[in-house]
Amino acid sequence: MTRKKIVILGTGGTIAGTAAHASDNLGYTAAQVGIDQLVAGLPTVAGQACEWISEQVAQIDSKDMDFGVWRVLAQRVDHWLTQPDVQGIVITHGTDTLEETAWFLQTVLEPDRPVVLTCAMRPATALAPDGPQNMLDAVAVASHGGAHGVVAVCAGVIHSARDVQKVHTYRLDAFSSADAGPIGYVEEGSLRLMRDWPRDSVDKAPSAIKNIADLPDPASWPRVEIVMSHAGAGAGGVRALVADGVQGLVVAGTGNGTLHHALEAALLQAQASGVRVVRATRCLEGRVLPKHGDVIPHSQGLSPVKARVALMLALMDAA
Repeated sequence: MTRKKIVILGTGGTIAGTAAHASDNLGYTAAQVGIDQLVAGLPTVAGQACEWISEQVAQIDSKDMDFGVWRVLAQRVDHWLTQPDVQGIVITHGTDTLEETAWFLQTVLEPDRPVVLTCAMRPATALAPDGPQNMLDAVAVASHGGAHGVVAVCAGVIHSARDVQKVHTYRLDAFSSADAGPIGYVEEGSLRLMRDWPRDSVDKAPSAIKNIADLPDPASWPRVEIVMSHAGAGAGGVRALVADGVQGLVVAGTGNGTLHHALEAALLQAQASGVRVVRATRCLEGRVLPKHGDVIPHSQGLSPVKARVALMLALMDAA
């Protein structure tokens, strides 16, 4: 009987980073070690039921993630998901923009099999790198028969694409699912689930994206920017973005999406001129709860960076 396959796609990040000294967990250069080398360094798991296939999709520091990489990554994931003998996919990724990539892939692909993003907070050359264990945990999730959709695995915790956020700059357990809570945990290669695998009912892939292989040139993707409300916030930033041709704006409001009056006036003016505006919150937990009379639509619980992805795809659909 042919073994199922786990496809491991490399995009770079700290997990593939190197430093001059094993004790240096900060002064490293990301995206130096190829995915084949990372996979070759993993221990063979006794009784392993899946064959591993690795492919280098990109080799970047995830702070520099762009739409071109997103398009190629979505196309490669889509390609492998059409293969009936592929059980699941693992993507090695930098931590800085992992949550954005996860939500983009979930929205455009809505996979019925697991697509697992994993990462590291320490480079591959560290005295005690966290990447190898994270990769093994990700493979365990990708191999799980009931798993589906895009998730992230870091420090033994499984997060959904909708909920995952990077919340710490240094510690190994750098991600949180906020008040939604994690999907579960990976413990010695076994999964302990805390809730069902999520199925998102909003922000479906826009109808314009009928074939992932034909995603438009990233240079033509709608321009959406993020602004933040804060004490003393003004109108200048919004006016400059509108003058520069921005097509969408996500505002990270205070509290329940509240906005400084000067910033709100500029956003309403932008909205009246045809710029799409969405209101999120800069709070790490909770979501904007709409109330009667709201003029700027809310983000349906998405964080500002994920609301930006959703708005960009909505504008692409409307083009």
